[in-house]
Amino acid sequence: MTVADRSKARRSGQSAGQTADQQPLVISGLCKSFGPQKVLDGVDLTAERGQTVVVLGQSGTGKSVLLKLIAGLHQPDRGSIKIHGREIVGLGMDSLNEIRKKIGFLFQQAALYDSLTVEENVEFPLMRHAKLSDSERHEKVRSLLASVGMERDLSKMPSDISGGMQKRVGLARALALDRDILLFDEPTSGRDPITSTAVGNLIIKLKKERELTPVVVTHDVHGAKAFAERVVLLREGRIVIDGTFDQLSQSRDPFVAEFLRDAA
Repeated sequence: MTVADRSKARRSGQSAGQTADQQPLVISGLCKSFGPQKVLDGVDLTAERGQTVVVLGQSGTGKSVLLKLIAGLHQPDRGSIKIHGREIVGLGMDSLNEIRKKIGFLFQQAALYDSLTVEENVEFPLMRHAKLSDSERHEKVRSLLASVGMERDLSKMPSDISGGMQKRVGLARALALDRDILLFDEPTSGRDPITSTAVGNLIIKLKKERELTPVVVTHDVHGAKAFAERVVLLREGRIVIDGTFDQLSQSRDPFVAEFLRDAA
């Protein structure tokens, strides 16, 4: 599907189903440079509720920068980012932090607090942002850890568990505030095939259970095939194709064909 076809389909989908204000994420004309390096150059992207969108691309194509812009960790040079219909570009920190409560971010390295136990890591955002009693908070933490298969490791420190287990804990923490948009930065990076499959299955499971909208950036084409419903391929800061894996494989674009061949 070309960029023009994608835009037409997106407009059609809005009129038939969700409006722009109802959609979890709508990005228009997004541009970002760091000094003379142009990283994103006019990106348009819409994520439907409950749809897993995977952003593929070679190293340095702006995949991780895109996630950080959505999370409000960077500001774009131009363009619009709407979360549930609300523009976040240019928002003050207080307003932005309110909207961030709808967004969970799983970093590539899980980014757990080394000095806190598994349980305390997941509890941390609840302590800061949720009005829960001690018993309610502890019950929720245990439920979150059970949802990612880590309920037996409450008292362990991050250094005592594997990298894959750390990612599970990071995911539980990202879900703590009942966020409905989840941003994943290379969730299967550096994992063995079994662990990568488990992470993919976990994304599918949690999306179904919680009606989440996952946005995943990765260069792991094989891992992404297990859970992607829609794929966006970036090249030099622009989207060159947006569709399913089948549509990518049928594309006659030389870059798309080369990318898939190199990933095989």
